[in-house]
Amino acid sequence: MKSNRAVRTPGGLSVRLDVRALTVVVLLVLAALTASVVLIGTGDFPISAADVLRTLVGEGNTGQEFIVNELRLPRVLVGLLVGASLGLGGALFQAISRNPLGSPDVLGLGQGATAGALTMIVLFSGSAEQITAGALVGGLVTGFAIYLLAWKRGVHGYRLVLVGIGVSAIVTAVNGYLLTKSDIVDAAQAVVWMTGSLDGRDWDQVWPLLALCAVLVPLVLANSRGLRMMEMGDDVSYALGVRVERVRMLLMVSAVLLTASATAAAGPVSFVALTAPQLARRLTRSPGPNLLPSLCMGAALLVTADWISQRAFGADQLPVGVVTGVLGGAYLLWLLVSERRAGRI
Repeated sequence: MKSNRAVRTPGGLSVRLDVRALTVVVLLVLAALTASVVLIGTGDFPISAADVLRTLVGEGNTGQEFIVNELRLPRVLVGLLVGASLGLGGALFQAISRNPLGSPDVLGLGQGATAGALTMIVLFSGSAEQITAGALVGGLVTGFAIYLLAWKRGVHGYRLVLVGIGVSAIVTAVNGYLLTKSDIVDAAQAVVWMTGSLDGRDWDQVWPLLALCAVLVPLVLANSRGLRMMEMGDDVSYALGVRVERVRMLLMVSAVLLTASATAAAGPVSFVALTAPQLARRLTRSPGPNLLPSLCMGAALLVTADWISQRAFGADQLPVGVVTGVLGGAYLLWLLVSERRAGRI
């Protein structure tokens, strides 16, 4: 079976359809939804998958409706949205930098958002809403600083990665300083937030993240053709009519917003933005940024990691950031070894 097919619409428009990529997207969506149903049924009061589905369509009893709709469903939706945002943001950064290591984890955006949250926790004893706002502002300021420092007649891949690593080191030092200046209560709260967790997430985190994704995801997908052209180089892209710097700036701002909002909602959940695009590319075997598969992969990875964090260690439940950190760190080592063997680093 051919991987690519041309589909002609009734209006005469011809669209290239990548059958394998579409199949991967469908399977990842099914995997994410299945993991979500299983995760909703997991807890001190277990609920079968059939009862979860009945409750979601309004046919459960009063107790099940409270547990599912008020306690567990918001946490799962935040996990799906955060994973999707990180997966898409990671794919954008890796495509723009043309480097598999060009993810928000490496570039320092997570650390920047952490600095904003720590500032609100340590210096102002901020509320949950203020901590979220601080994380969002910190991520945006860090992303803007990286872009300005990496600019030299345009933004190019290795310069962006190197500047990001430098900014990450500086912001990490600032975060360490803020922790040393905090009292024991604020430091404990900060460390819990810095780990990355979905505990206690409710509808207040769902709606802002959902609204942002509803705006940014269609915008990013609408510019995916320009991003695909940019992977061939700026000169070729200009020749093909792509306004390179405008598209790059738009997609970088979108990636920063996606990453910062995800970090604000769940803390700096590590390595999802790094691994999701690479795993999606290996499944689709398709060139280009693989934006939609990366989005779906990120969502599936995070809800699966959250289930592992709750069930794999008995009564000791771990923050989801610990699980993604362990799995993502192992994947990063494998990726570095693979890139070195291929002679690319």
